[in-house]
Parts: sequence; C-alpha cells; structure tokens
Amino acid sequence: MTLEQLMPIIIIAIIIIVLAVLFTFIPVMLWISALAAGVKVGIFTLVGMRLRRVVPARVINPLIKAHKAGLDVSTNQLESHYLAGGNVDRVVNALIAAHRANIELSFERTAAIDLAGRDVLEAVQMSVNPKVIETPFIAGIAMDGIEVKAKARITVRANIDRLVGGAGEDTVIARVGEGVVSTIGSSEAHTAVLENPDSISHNVLGKGLDSGTAFEILSIDIADVDVGKNIGAILQTDQAEADKNIAQAKAEERRAMAVAQEQEMVARVEEMRAKVVEAESDVPRALAEALRSGNMGVMDYMNYKNIDADTDMRDTIGKLTQDNDDNGDDQNNQ
Repeated sequence: MTLEQLMPIIIIAIIIIVLAVLFTFIPVMLWISALAAGVKVGIFTLVGMRLRRVVPARVINPLIKAHKAGLDVSTNQLESHYLAGGNVDRVVNALIAAHRANIELSFERTAAIDLAGRDVLEAVQMSVNPKVIETPFIAGIAMDGIEVKAKARITVRANIDRLVGGAGEDTVIARVGEGVVSTIGSSEAHTAVLENPDSISHNVLGKGLDSGTAFEILSIDIADVDVGKNIGAILQTDQAEADKNIAQAKAEERRAMAVAQEQEMVARVEEMRAKVVEAESDVPRALAEALRSGNMGVMDYMNYKNIDADTDMRDTIGKLTQDNDDNGDDQNNQ
C-alpha cells in the first residue's frame, strides 16, 4: 500500500483524535442541552469553566433547572458559588422551593446560608412544613417535694432571616427544658401540674425562647407527664440519717471522754493508795524511834497494839454481819 493510499486513512484518524480531544475538553453535548432548554451559554464560556477547574455540568444543569423554573440566575453567580465551595444544585433547589411557596429569598442570602453550613433546602422545606422536635423526659420538683417528669413536643418553623448566626435545635431543646423545670418548680403541688399540664406549655411559650435561634416556635405541647420520686422525703430521710450519725459521733466522743476521765480517776485513786501505803510504812519506824528516844513507854506501845487488835476485830465482825445480811436477802428473794 502506497503513501498516497495511506494518507486518507491517516487524515481520518487525526480528525477522529482531534474530535475526541475536543469533545472531551469542550462539553459539546452539555452546550447543546443548554441551547435546547433555551439557556444561552457560549461554547467559550464552557471552555473557560474547564480552564478555571469548574465542572461545567455542576453549573449548567442547575442553570437549566433554574431557567425552567422561571428564576433569574446567571452563570457567573452559580460559578462563583461553586468556586467558593458551595453546593450549587442544593441552592437552586432551595430557590425553586421558595419560589413555589411564595417565600422571598434572594440568591445571595441562599448562597450565604449554604456556605454557612446550613442545609438551605431543608430550611425552606421546614418553613413550608413545620418540624416537630420531641424532647426527652424533663424532670422538675414541685414545692411539695414530688418529682414530676414531662415530655414536650415543640413545633418549629425555620426562620430564614436568622439561619446565618442563629442557634440550632439543641439550644431550643435546652431552653424549653429550662422553662419546664422552672414552671414545675414554681408549682405549689405536683397535683396542680398533673391537673393542668397545659400551664407548662403556656408559661414556656410566653418566655420567647426562640430569640436568637434559627427557628420560630409555633407551639409547645406536653405529650406526657409522669410522677417520679418523692425527693422531699428522700432529702428529709438523708438529713435525719446525717443528724443521727452526727449525734452518734458526738455521743461516742462524750463516752470516750468519760472513759478516759474514769481511767484517770482510777489512776489517781491508785496513786492515793500508794501514798497511804507509803505513809503507813513510816508508822513502825516512827514507833521504834519513839521507843528508842523515850517519847513512848512500853505500856503506851501495848495500849496501841490492843487498840489496833480491837479495830481489826470490829472490822471482821462487821464484814461477817454484812455477809449474813446479804445471804438472807438472797434467800428471801428466792
């Protein structure tokens, strides 16, 4: 096969390669789809998106959707939001939902809400269809000491104007819980809460708990009310137990002091007895010294011994008489 015969094949191959590269770099089919939808997008605009590292489909498809919905959105707005890291498709869907619901919402505010990390489409849907937030059981104690547990259902609607910088659901739940606890705590008796559970919702709803949040509270309904523990009785029991322990500790302290004082007195008695014994031990020496010095005669000494013997005899008789009396009392008692 000659070179002249191969030349047409080579030219066709080059054309195919060039077309493949062209269709890969330039989204011609996307451009055709945009033209068919009535969206005027230049082919060089798509090439510029490629050069700016923008996926054309992420911009053109939402643009077609917005044009069909009757929204006035430009390519530059969508492309700038894409480059800022936003979700273009979600922003356009939110604008379409707001347009259908007659909610005034500009592209700039929608883009700002999306870049702030909020789900703007969910917010718009929540503005049309309010959301119900159910709290866990919130426990409060009435003035009579009875614990009351209440579960609330909060119906909220998204506040588009406060989505940027507004507090979320956790703040709303915390504020409602604080209001429920305050209302139960101000009730004189738990029966009043059980009879009129709607008083909780009225008091809580009147506090303006949605201030500074991204929501507007439409209603607060008490779903369930239960009676818990008798906290007042438990506290009184614990206080009585503590008082008893304190009294026992003080009594034990007094007993220990009494025992110590008793032992001290016993020691002092033994000390006194030792002194008496020591003093009595000096009597024989004193008698001997008196006899030697002539201050006492033999008859005086004999009289002293007789008196001492008489004293011992009286003591012995007294002990025998006391023992006989004790034995007689025991027999009479038997």
